Amino acid sequence: MSITTLTARTFRVVAVFEAFTWAGLLVGMYFKYLGNGSELGVQIFGPLHGGAFIVYVLVALAAAYQLRWGVWPTLVALAASIPPLGTLPADWWLHRTGRLTPPREPGSTSVEQAEKVS
Repeated sequence: MSITTLTARTFRVVAVFEAFTWAGLLVGMYFKYLGNGSELGVQIFGPLHGGAFIVYVLVALAAAYQLRWGVWPTLVALAASIPPLGTLPADWWLHRTGRLTPPREPGSTSVEQAEKVS
């Protein structure tokens, strides 16, 4: 597995985890402010989400560099970390548009080119 494949997979996992911690934090805030006043959810998911947010930004920047994203996809990926659960649609968009597919290595041949040769 190449480093770019690992970066793309890491980006997808971290994007889902960041969204999961956002959801947990929102539920914790509901119970704290509108529910029974328990701060347990915020105490658990607050630090988890803060860490996930930082890791997401770092992994997004690494993915942008290694997968050769342009400015627009990089800004979309970074901006997606702000609204709740925004990393999920950004991940889906990046995947659907092929930006999470590692660039082909120089000198490698595709299956179609290999079939033309033989």
